[in-house]
Amino acid sequence: MNSLQKLTTLGQSPWQDNISRDQLISGALKSTVDNREITGLTSNPTIFQKAISGSSDYDNTIGKLAVLDTNPEDIFFALASEDIKQAADIFMPVYERSNGKDGFVSIEVSPRLAMNTDATIQEAIKLWNDIDMPNLMVKIPATIPGLEAITEVTAHGINVNVTLIFSVQRYEMVINAYMSGLENRINSGNSIDTINSVASFFISRIDTLVDAQLESITSNTVNIDQMKGVTAIANAHLAYELFQNSRVGSRWMDLENKGGNIQRPLWASTSTKNPEYSDVLYVESLIAKHTVNTMPPETILAFKDHGNAILASFSDTKTSKAHMDNLASVGIFIDEISSKLESDGVHSFLDSYEQLLSVIEERSLSLKKDKR
Repeated sequence: MNSLQKLTTLGQSPWQDNISRDQLISGALKSTVDNREITGLTSNPTIFQKAISGSSDYDNTIGKLAVLDTNPEDIFFALASEDIKQAADIFMPVYERSNGKDGFVSIEVSPRLAMNTDATIQEAIKLWNDIDMPNLMVKIPATIPGLEAITEVTAHGINVNVTLIFSVQRYEMVINAYMSGLENRINSGNSIDTINSVASFFISRIDTLVDAQLESITSNTVNIDQMKGVTAIANAHLAYELFQNSRVGSRWMDLENKGGNIQRPLWASTSTKNPEYSDVLYVESLIAKHTVNTMPPETILAFKDHGNAILASFSDTKTSKAHMDNLASVGIFIDEISSKLESDGVHSFLDSYEQLLSVIEERSLSLKKDKR
């Protein structure tokens, strides 16, 4: 049993943060799933931008839709839905043997809708109906407008992957939004036992930004060098503490008694950006029960090769809180960091999305011309 396979025995689900048509065509994804090395998959606009822009694998579908004068955004969702549906089919054995608790594949609503509650709800419902797979998760960003959408979409009976969470405060709002969705569904006379959700808490981007700010600071009261590469994991530890506490409250216990499934924390952005840090830092440090770690392929390979699969200690949150206090003492505030990263994340996905639509438009015109 390799390190990836051991993660599931420790209560953590290793998911792949990547999808491309060549993985589906070649059988590479199915092989990894059949080997029980990964148990789910996530995607985002940047992943699809790289997959579609860097390959001709999608040209057949693009060409067919182009001659029908389909707009670039509709073409993209047709391409993405094809891939996601195939991937969901590959993960169905995982979904079935886990009794519907794992084996999920995620697709994100348009980044153009990050600040539009009603449009997010409508698109989430459309994606859910179009792809029509029980192990689908629809990704909705944890922006303030997104929170209401999370509640409504959950109440509709749709699995939600809440993305772009950077702060513990926002995470608490996400937990409440999920619970509210389950409560609304119960109140409408529907069951909640088949609904699942994950809360994607972003990791490495926090260290990247905090470390950069620490570089410009001198202090006589704290050791700046010792503070680097610590913030992201400390923040995740505080988030996990919140998750644990939320599970023992009377509100959740009531939902659990009615069939509610816990909304698992998902550690996202877990590839190591700083070459001075271990390439499996954000995997080894965040192994915990009832969690997911979604990793890009290079991190998956690194952890499989030399990762140490043992449960991490999440009990010492006093140290994590002290670290946040130390950051504040030198003028770095985690709330400000989180707010900037959320804004940057929304704009980054939107930029990738717009670039992708431009590529699809150019390719559509070229393929349509060739067919004529």
